[in-house]
Amino acid sequence: MNTIKEHFRVAVLLGIIFSIVFISCSSEKNESIEISTEEMLEEVEYLVITSREHTDENVDYPTTPPAGGDHLGIWHTCGIYKVELLDEAAVHALEHGAVWVTYKPEIEKEEIIKLTTMLSGKPKILLSPHSEQMSPIVATSWGRRLEIETANDPRLNKFVDFFMDGEAAPEAGITCDRGIGRPPNDPYVLNR
Repeated sequence: MNTIKEHFRVAVLLGIIFSIVFISCSSEKNESIEISTEEMLEEVEYLVITSREHTDENVDYPTTPPAGGDHLGIWHTCGIYKVELLDEAAVHALEHGAVWVTYKPEIEKEEIIKLTTMLSGKPKILLSPHSEQMSPIVATSWGRRLEIETANDPRLNKFVDFFMDGEAAPEAGITCDRGIGRPPNDPYVLNR
């Protein structure tokens, strides 16, 4: 009888220990990790942009998505998009101080919902899929890029807040309203 009681006590004790470990581990996943602006800046890729002319040509950019360079004479209106944007029009919005957050189309829908919720209220944001990028999520401003694995990464909000209308954008402060919305079939006609 004593053996049964001891086995029961051990089982209860193990159950309590397991519950404590399980609860503490699951709550850690839900907490957002704080990161300083300085820590975020250490992870940012800084690019030298040598030209920013208007062009009617398709541009071959050195990064995907692009972080600056020659671009269309019209920009994408800032907002949340479910379709891929024209690189050349998005780059023009970056020139105006916008931040472009792109994601691989095949990431989980929950990640897209998180990105949409997080970025919806911000004034100079482009959010869109970009099928050619390697990283699941990329935050881009003029001459600046940050590759991110998940929407929960605290560096994303820091990047957006720090680089929106940032000092690197040649025309920071200019609107990204009244541009083109959903990409037209022939955007180059808009410049002529």
